[in-house]
Amino acid sequence: MKQLLIIVLVFLSIRSVSLAQVNIDSLNGVWNDESQPDTTRFKAMKIISWDGYLFTNPDTAYTLLDELIELAKSKGNKKWEARALNIQGVSFIVRGNFSLALDHDLRSLKLYTEINFKEGMAHNYNDIGVIYKNLEQPPKALEYFTKALEIRFEIGANANIPSSYNNIGVIYSIQGKNQKALEFFKKAIDFAEQIEDKEEMINPLYNAADESYLMGDTVMALKFINRSFRICKDLNQAEGITSAFRFLGTLYFDQGKIPEAIDYANKSLKLAQEIGYIKGIMEAATLLKDIYKLQEKGLEALEMYELEIQMSDSIQSEEAKMGLIKMEVEHEFEKREILAEQAHQKEMYQKNQTRNYLAGGFIFALLLSGGILSRLHYVRKSKTIVEKEKDRANNLLLNILPADVAEELKINGKAEARDFDMASILFTDFKGFTAAAENLSAQDLVSEINTCFEAFDGIMGNYNIEKIKTIGDAYMAAGGLPVPNNDSVKNTVLAALEMQSFISSRKAQMDKENKPAFEMRVGIHTGPVVAGIVGIKKFQYDIWGDTVNTASRMESNGEVGKVNISQATYELLKNDSDFKFESRGKIEAKGKGEMEMYFVSLNQE
Repeated sequence: MKQLLIIVLVFLSIRSVSLAQVNIDSLNGVWNDESQPDTTRFKAMKIISWDGYLFTNPDTAYTLLDELIELAKSKGNKKWEARALNIQGVSFIVRGNFSLALDHDLRSLKLYTEINFKEGMAHNYNDIGVIYKNLEQPPKALEYFTKALEIRFEIGANANIPSSYNNIGVIYSIQGKNQKALEFFKKAIDFAEQIEDKEEMINPLYNAADESYLMGDTVMALKFINRSFRICKDLNQAEGITSAFRFLGTLYFDQGKIPEAIDYANKSLKLAQEIGYIKGIMEAATLLKDIYKLQEKGLEALEMYELEIQMSDSIQSEEAKMGLIKMEVEHEFEKREILAEQAHQKEMYQKNQTRNYLAGGFIFALLLSGGILSRLHYVRKSKTIVEKEKDRANNLLLNILPADVAEELKINGKAEARDFDMASILFTDFKGFTAAAENLSAQDLVSEINTCFEAFDGIMGNYNIEKIKTIGDAYMAAGGLPVPNNDSVKNTVLAALEMQSFISSRKAQMDKENKPAFEMRVGIHTGPVVAGIVGIKKFQYDIWGDTVNTASRMESNGEVGKVNISQATYELLKNDSDFKFESRGKIEAKGKGEMEMYFVSLNQE
């Protein structure tokens, strides 16, 4: 997939800072202080709306920006009115409404045109091009990207020219004009090299490699991707290295060079996991899944498919979406900020040269306030790649760890293992899975397992049961942790019964279609466990103790379609009229000797 240097709307105003760096209350004070210079107040409200609300509560951000627009109108400042409209458009991007985003950008463009502020016009043209690209209107996107490029050449905005070339190349590629696309990717590369901006070379090099390969020129594709790889290494751009590894893996896979394909795909996956790059993990897992499916390695394909789904779910979460949107806009946005700051300094210098000496005291006050905001500007620019990757890692933690455990890990740098006096451990296992894996294609096997596990995940959520992990065809969960709950034993049994009900219905449906389906055993035991995080790099929340082993024995000594529980679990539920129990007597359990077991079901009376 071709890479726009800006995937979603890129913005005209100052780059954001984290809430940890900005005191919103203090900035509110600046905004409400009418004695402050207008520009100082404008910037304060911009930071409040962007950093305080835009990516968490876009409705509030939009309302605050209305206040900024009203003040800018009252002061006759069309430049800040246009800037605020542009950011309001971002609030619609966050909500996925490209049509309203386009409306605000066109209004912003109209104001910039009225005051002949060409830098702002170029930014708007570029943003509108991105919106039309997302609206799947390539001709309109090309029209606006071209206008942006023309103005950038006219005003000498060299830092943004490579991205304009790249974006035009992307549109030609979408239109199937491969040679034309490659031509513009090369122009982006050459111009970035001319202005000695290696970072601007990365995406067009990757795109040129992709386009060359589509055109059947493997030699040139390798040259472009290897050059991109070298630059990424020089700049310590881990995401780019991950993408290059994945590209090479895909290339070798398409050529039938499976060992090389697996090697590069695994390198991509490993690096993406180390830096917490969710999208990179998903794409590498997808590639490995496809390779293993071709080799008919069902279990390996299943493992990669589970990882692919896990990462996809993480990306789809609202918090992750906001984080991705915010990170995607920062690349070109940073370039704009530098140019805007340079233009501002030049403008201030020219004004100072023509002002009367008697106004010196007022000028000094303006420069002082501008200096304070300038320092904030450079603090914002100091946000490193490492910090960005940390944000991604935090999102990943919330996807693979219980929320309170993830929070403890983020705050303290570690999460202590905890003892739980009473947890109900649930194990499931599919009957004859190994035999089924031999008879089903890898694709069918992965699809069926995923259908079942997705249903199980939903059931766990309904009963507030913590999913621990899946191991092949086995599913493990626990009630009563990480937050103890008086209803956890009952809820765990209810969840198990619902799981069996799903599997029974699923089998009946598949039997009618003359398709193979799974049957399942489920076992539960209640007792003390220790729970905590396993590993240093690849965190996993896990549980230990004899209770876990006993629960596993309940499953292995159960029967298909039944929920088998231990004596301990039975004692806690035996007086609950919602259930009925069938004593199985003492049954020999491996490593445990004879144990009392019971089948449990819902009381229908």
